[in-house]
Amino acid sequence: MAIYITEECINCGACEPECPNTAIYEGGVPWTWGGGTSLDEVELEDGTSVPADEDQEPVSDEFYYIVPAKCTECTGFHEEPQCAAVCPVDCCVPDPDYEETQEELEQKKEWLHQEA
Repeated sequence: MAIYITEECINCGACEPECPNTAIYEGGVPWTWGGGTSLDEVELEDGTSVPADEDQEPVSDEFYYIVPAKCTECTGFHEEPQCAAVCPVDCCVPDPDYEETQEELEQKKEWLHQEA
């Protein structure tokens, strides 16, 4: 499952540079599919395509957030989610709304970091 940042976040930013998928953003900052990935264009669930560098709406305006669709729990990079490992207040926790198997996380990692 993806990791999410709870409201206990103190906005220290320790988690952001640790994410190998660039799935963590400061509150209020738009995110992109392309940041930290090899994606050029992304087909959304509704069938439309967007350029990977197109800004997307922030998930949170108040505190750091993780984009669930880009979170792989550091699968293929580290033994454990690095955001949780460095968080001083333990607010990076599994997101029950985005449960994924290890195989699904591995497939997502491969999709995000496709070789050209």
